[in-house]
Amino acid sequence: MTSADESANATSNWNLPNALTTLRIVMVPFFGWALLLDGGDSVTWRLVAWALFVAAMATDKIDGDIARARGIVTDFGKIADPIADKAITGMALIGLSVVGDIWWWVTILVLAREWSVTLLRLSIMKNVVIAAAQSGKIKTVLQALALGLLCLPLRQVDGALEIPGEILFYLSQVLLAGAVTMTVWSGYEFYRDAWKQRASIRTP
Repeated sequence: MTSADESANATSNWNLPNALTTLRIVMVPFFGWALLLDGGDSVTWRLVAWALFVAAMATDKIDGDIARARGIVTDFGKIADPIADKAITGMALIGLSVVGDIWWWVTILVLAREWSVTLLRLSIMKNVVIAAAQSGKIKTVLQALALGLLCLPLRQVDGALEIPGEILFYLSQVLLAGAVTMTVWSGYEFYRDAWKQRASIRTP
């Protein structure tokens, strides 16, 4: 195989990370449907929604690990991966606001930050590369933990599970507050760094 062929294969969109990214996008409507079924009061379907959300978060890590280990970088992956991430978390935020587990202002604030940063990152991708900051990684972990817990039927169970459910619900709200704080801060850091890099490029 020639080096040209190897290069073509290395950048082919037909690879496992991109397949997992596509799967994550396909899962979004099914996740939303399960979360909203019966107004979010079905214990069974909330558990299904939770399982889909956990699976989506797992594939996000797995496809990233595989792509880094194999040195796979594709145009499709650059665009689709962040869209898949924002789609699943966005669906979780909107769905949980619809069923009354998250305030709408929180959802609007987080989505405005997430999509504005994603669109800006995609628009300046060719000229400016902003490395993932530590605050962004913390934000992602807190979001995943908070949304994952809130997908569970924490306030729909009774009996022996009622008190643990209430405790976990309020714990998830604390995690969500931390996630919102880090979402705003990491967004500020991203815009600050993007502005500095663009300014340095323009400076002769």
